[in-house]
Amino acid sequence: MKFIRVAGFATAVALLFGANLAAAAAPPVPAFTAHYRLLQDGSPIGKATLTLAPGPNGTWTFTTKSRGTAGLASLLGAGIREVSTFHWVGDLPQCDRYDYTLSSALRQQHRTVRCDWARRVITVDDKGTHAFASAPGTLERHTVPLALAAGLANGKHAFVLPVAVRDRIEMQHYAAHGRQDVTVPAGTFDATRVSSTDDGNGIEAWFAPAKLPVPVKIDQHGQHDFSLELEGWSAH
Repeated sequence: MKFIRVAGFATAVALLFGANLAAAAAPPVPAFTAHYRLLQDGSPIGKATLTLAPGPNGTWTFTTKSRGTAGLASLLGAGIREVSTFHWVGDLPQCDRYDYTLSSALRQQHRTVRCDWARRVITVDDKGTHAFASAPGTLERHTVPLALAAGLANGKHAFVLPVAVRDRIEMQHYAAHGRQDVTVPAGTFDATRVSSTDDGNGIEAWFAPAKLPVPVKIDQHGQHDFSLELEGWSAH
């Protein structure tokens, strides 16, 4: 009887411990692949595929592949590939590395971000090499939509994101502005709009966290304005 009680207790502890591990391992945004229509000035110019997938040692990889299918972008065979590797720290995708590559018939362009947490240094290679001190939870611009999606899923309505830009960490502020119907190729969604509250460049995005983990629509404002509209998605 004593052995049975001990064994039963050990089993219960093991089950509880396993359940806690599973809960701790659950990411704030699950793995997915999503397909988008790429527009500029309201006209379709290409396609984009966003993929979020788990990697080794607790890392995650977020990849965006864009290609031109119309106009000059198509003629030049223009394509962009962005790859972020990160660890979830709460609901922030803390940077490990980021690689940006633009390829076309006219030029090649590269940009990298490296986050060395052992040395607490971030190195950005973008028209020169810049190194500066890291801050807890630092992310890079490619993973900002993931941070917004994770925050909304956790009930946030205001966001302060430490984003590594060319030569420093920039504290970027975003806020949710209520819900509205948004129609994209994938359908019409009752979505929450989130936008930058800082002056200057930033993104405006719409999310429907109760229905899907991916952005419904993203508008990028800055030197090159463009939009992404969801065409379809699947969970991994």
